[in-house]
Amino acid sequence: MFPTRLFSFSLALLLVEVALPAPALTAAKSKGLLRINTTIQTYNVSQPWELNRPQRRRGLGAVLKDGTVLTTGEMAANSTYIEFESADGAHTVPAEVIAIDYEANLALLEPEEGANRDWIDTLGTFDIGGPAKIDDKVNIWQLEDNGDAIRTEGTVRSVDLLTTFASGHYFLCYEVKASMQSASSSYTLPVTRNGKLLGILASYNSKDQISDVVSPDIVKGFLEDVGDGKHEGFPSLGIATVLTEDPQFRKWLGLKDQQGGLYVSRVLPESGADESGLKKGDVLLTVDGHNIDRRGYYEDPVYGRLFWSHLVRGSKRVGNKLALLIMRDGKEQQLEAVLRRPPDRLIPSHMYDKAPPYLIKGGLVFQELTRSYLEAFGKEWRSRAPLDLLDALNNPEDYEEGRKRLVFLSRVIRTPATIGYDQVSNLIVTEANGRKVTDMKSLVAALKNPRDELHSIRIDDIPYVIYLDPEASDLVDKTLLQRGLPALERLP
Repeated sequence: MFPTRLFSFSLALLLVEVALPAPALTAAKSKGLLRINTTIQTYNVSQPWELNRPQRRRGLGAVLKDGTVLTTGEMAANSTYIEFESADGAHTVPAEVIAIDYEANLALLEPEEGANRDWIDTLGTFDIGGPAKIDDKVNIWQLEDNGDAIRTEGTVRSVDLLTTFASGHYFLCYEVKASMQSASSSYTLPVTRNGKLLGILASYNSKDQISDVVSPDIVKGFLEDVGDGKHEGFPSLGIATVLTEDPQFRKWLGLKDQQGGLYVSRVLPESGADESGLKKGDVLLTVDGHNIDRRGYYEDPVYGRLFWSHLVRGSKRVGNKLALLIMRDGKEQQLEAVLRRPPDRLIPSHMYDKAPPYLIKGGLVFQELTRSYLEAFGKEWRSRAPLDLLDALNNPEDYEEGRKRLVFLSRVIRTPATIGYDQVSNLIVTEANGRKVTDMKSLVAALKNPRDELHSIRIDDIPYVIYLDPEASDLVDKTLLQRGLPALERLP
């Protein structure tokens, strides 16, 4: 459904790169720039009761007209402490998050209430600029250890919808060709054009010397959303689509040669598409008057060919209306959708700033499935992660009925209560003690009432049913707590 990109290096790795070809560097004044230092700490996805070791990130932020500071969402996600620092290191002040959008990879920060921000008010500020075009020159900003600002000139090479942080969420970005130099505070960087803020650099590919910059369209949308004091996030239409390139498929759909269109393969319940009357099997022909071609692209008046989702997530706000022209049963029909936030997913795309739910019972470890868990299987996670869990990610509609989240048995700790089950792992839980498991809370509730003096847990593969002795499992639970386990459960 979406165009994809592959990045060989994260921006964090930029700091350890060997010498690069001499970039177009210029010493400059650090107007509107400050350092951002964050301490982050994430949970261990396979042992969700444990926190990973804290890490430090250092990047730059852009001071805006209202005194707030714009940076990437990646800089602020999972943070336990944030501070602003002056370019020369002489001043620091604790900071806090006003709003963070993990999907668009943007965050808005401010000094903590009551903190002295006088030195920030002397730095100057940025205005948000307009869109750039292919071959436009831009400046990428960094700060040296001594406080000097340096700017690297780059060229906009292309414009595309990319995912820069939260997997599976695509937003308008510029691909900028620039030979970056290693420098401190390089995790996230402001990018300007004609003296105005163009966007925020979110990633850098050192091999190809390509920077991905979140566009001003998305920055402005984020700031407009935050401006009313309530951050809702970017909207969604709530559909899945299939391309209509195959001639036989087009013939079956009744599409003419001059027509484009996308086949609607799924409509999410309680979405804007669902409320508009859009149905599975419809063909989406136009969105807000823009013709959608066989591959899902339309002609944008500013950027040229873009994927159709920009007409929703990049051009609209929650509550806006969207005009749709569809074909149903061979006839064209007009619909109007009111855009909503995406409905809660059966399998969340991320768990930033959230503690993952879990339950340990007698040595059985239960979790709620997330995309983050699957991605922990490594770079080739789409082929290395357990097949039934991948199937649930790719075909959630087959698992959604009656469920809020997908609970699975992630691993088995060897204990006297789990003898014979130590090789069981990564299997979906369907029932516990005769009650349907719809999320972690329902599993916890079900295991409070054993049947026939045994706990029975039904899973979707061999051995299909796991039996636990209540007394033995309770004794194991007490032992695990005595040995240092912080808690047997964490509920959402």
